[in-house]
Amino acid sequence: MTTTAAAPRTAGSDFAELNRRISAAGLLRRRPAYYAVRLSLVSLALIGGWTAFVLVGASWWTLAVAAFLAVVFAQVALVAHDLAHRQVFRTNRPSARAGRIAGNLAIGMSYGYWMDKHTKHHANPNHDDLDPDVGPDVLVWSREQARGKGFVVRHQAWLFFPLLTLLGVSLKRDSVRALAGGTIKQRGLEAALLAIHFIGYAAALLLVLSPVQALAFLVVHQALFGVYLGLTFAPNHKGMPHPDGTEDYLRKQVLTSRNVRGGWFVDAALGGLNYQIEHHLFPAMPTPNLRRAQPIVRDYCAEIGVPYEMTGLIESYRQALRHLHDVGADLRKG
Repeated sequence: MTTTAAAPRTAGSDFAELNRRISAAGLLRRRPAYYAVRLSLVSLALIGGWTAFVLVGASWWTLAVAAFLAVVFAQVALVAHDLAHRQVFRTNRPSARAGRIAGNLAIGMSYGYWMDKHTKHHANPNHDDLDPDVGPDVLVWSREQARGKGFVVRHQAWLFFPLLTLLGVSLKRDSVRALAGGTIKQRGLEAALLAIHFIGYAAALLLVLSPVQALAFLVVHQALFGVYLGLTFAPNHKGMPHPDGTEDYLRKQVLTSRNVRGGWFVDAALGGLNYQIEHHLFPAMPTPNLRRAQPIVRDYCAEIGVPYEMTGLIESYRQALRHLHDVGADLRKG
């Protein structure tokens, strides 16, 4: 519900008023029953996937299991995301414990590394210098970053989806590098859990499958995991404005984010990240509350004259790809 109280017109107090409305609607309260069901279903899917892997055995049908487990791994990553934001537990200790089990042990990605990276992203979304998600890497997100780059950046819009197949492996590599660099809390525990995952994963493939089947499973599983994970994040900020540092908190989060409309399937597939604006404004808000918060935030933004971007799923990818294509335009002229 949206209150009828007039919103203040000074930028510094705009978020305080929105926060009051969201709190009054009870949308910051924990949802333990929801997360008990969600964590149980994801855990059962993970156990069921590996059970099917063993039962199918040395058969090429194992590639279907690989595809299923790619989806499950992405859903586990989305659960780890909610844990990192303390949407599930109120305090850090149980959140971190569950996050390391989900991230390090279950899918082979350092929880501490990802949390540090993601915290920086939330603090300065789309900032060219401060947001690690838009820093120049294989892909670049501004024309300034594109200067002097080569073939990949020139054609990065066409290469975007193929490159996503490497995302899962890239996150594992970066996790190992972060742990080796000694910047992660509970470094020994995280390293041990990662090692158990890598050893167990390799042993399962080599003991159950032939060498060729094991390689095929690895490629299909990790490639589809990377694509799915990338597709959950790609619509959120790519192609949206980059802040200049003068924005207040509300505008910095709203203007750099894009919502994706859809029903329950889109909500489940994207783990609630299709409500990116609401998530960035209220990172600790439980995922099932984001849908209810959306009309409150949208109406309030209209009330104070802040643009609110929302589009369909396919259009969100089209906008992101168009932005990538435009970034590389100068290189294609040479």
